[in-house]
Amino acid sequence: MRLERRAHRPLFLVLVSPLIAVAAALAIAGILIAMAGAPVLEAYWRIVTGAFGTRLAATETFTRATPLILTGLAAAVAFRARVWNIGAEGQFYVGAITVAALGSSTLAALPGPLLIPTLFAAGALAGMLLMLLPLWLRLRFSVDEVVTSLLLNFVAVLFVSLLVEGVLKDPLAFGWPQSLPVSERALLPKLIMRSRLHIGLAVAVAAAIIVHLLQSRTVFGLRTRAAGLSPAGAAFAGVPLGLTLVKVACLSGGLAGLAGAIEVMGVKGYVTTDLSPGYGYSGIIVAMLANLHPVGVIAAAVFTAAMFVGADGMSRALGIPTYIADVIVSLSLLTMLVALFFTQYRIRR
Repeated sequence: MRLERRAHRPLFLVLVSPLIAVAAALAIAGILIAMAGAPVLEAYWRIVTGAFGTRLAATETFTRATPLILTGLAAAVAFRARVWNIGAEGQFYVGAITVAALGSSTLAALPGPLLIPTLFAAGALAGMLLMLLPLWLRLRFSVDEVVTSLLLNFVAVLFVSLLVEGVLKDPLAFGWPQSLPVSERALLPKLIMRSRLHIGLAVAVAAAIIVHLLQSRTVFGLRTRAAGLSPAGAAFAGVPLGLTLVKVACLSGGLAGLAGAIEVMGVKGYVTTDLSPGYGYSGIIVAMLANLHPVGVIAAAVFTAAMFVGADGMSRALGIPTYIADVIVSLSLLTMLVALFFTQYRIRR
């Protein structure tokens, strides 16, 4: 038996592989649920009803999915061009703290229709700048951006902690380490009244569609695919590799920074050091589950959010730890990697 690389990946396999990966992850996680003494099918039904069974549950799931769509896009855009951006968590935080700093003081007097897009742009710009540092180190000194972007996450979180404990600390927070709140004019309108679901979801979905069009209908998209498939071949064909990677880094970091901005303006209104439960890292899983496809990121983000939201209801009903959601999402990533391998290779006798 030997492995043979496929000349082309069948569309059927590309579409079905994420479903097979998720099914395999659920089957493996079902063993752990059974070992915990709970009925497997009921546990999964509790997750579904906990994520979508009520109006509150559904809106919470889509609220949680909003930043995951953007961080998933950030990872998908970068990975397609072989720019290994592991720093979306840090870019999320610098985008958030930039919005908190500007939206609470410098730009707070602007009218809402001007203030909101300005803060969006500021958050995205902050994420871009943080991502450009690892890319510059890669292009200038051949430093692996996996390491530098990952370590910058900790630098960014500590920097945010310094600000919320110092110059940006809210004096009305009774000593709690949180930033000054953004202006009320900077808060995003709600999509559904009496819920936390805000217009940022529409922004995230629009961003996914725009990224898809960029990658499939523009010269920039063709160049990013070429850079990802064969950097040497792309350079030989005349693709300006350095400039293309800089644009990819700006787009990727900007999307992650925009996620942080939207989370502050749509949900919290201020920044704390626990603003993100790991949106940047979960975005990598979302991107892989979507097979790096921008539109697929939307479905993968909703699935991931449903696991986290629904696990709370399952835990209350059956006494199973909520960490089973982390296990399912992590297993989904591993099984997806196996599925992707077999979409590229076949077994020959």
